[in-house]
Amino acid sequence: MAAEVKPIPDGYPTVTPYLIVRGAAAAIDFYRTAFGATERMRMDAPGGAVGHAELLIGGSLVMLADEMPEMGWSSPAAIGGTPVSLHLYVDDVDAVVERALAAGATLSRPIADQFYGDRLGMVIDPFGHVWSISTHIEDVAPEEIRRRAEALFGGQA
Repeated sequence: MAAEVKPIPDGYPTVTPYLIVRGAAAAIDFYRTAFGATERMRMDAPGGAVGHAELLIGGSLVMLADEMPEMGWSSPAAIGGTPVSLHLYVDDVDAVVERALAAGATLSRPIADQFYGDRLGMVIDPFGHVWSISTHIEDVAPEEIRRRAEALFGGQA
């Protein structure tokens, strides 16, 4: 009798971002340089494209592949941007944002301390994906977050 197969394999969280990019090999290099990613696996596709890759960023898994319009996989470059942001917690937001900018990202929101207890900046990577990068700097209770939001936004929180 065959061994029972786990419906969610070991080493795979239940939700994993899967990025479609134009230039996946270059994206892997960017994520390695900017965010300290390590490559867990890569499968090449015909014509030199990356058919599937898995990266670890901190303790999180990110999958990615080259865009393949014939399969319905379009990159942000093909569709004019993305409505999705990936949130990355790091030990030093200032250093990571600086590394990302030096590696080719564009700053979309300057680094600043936020009312909810994070220091946050946002970048758009060279492949069109948006990254919110944070360092948690203060534990703030939900009621205090609400109070600060109301003060910041004029009672509209």
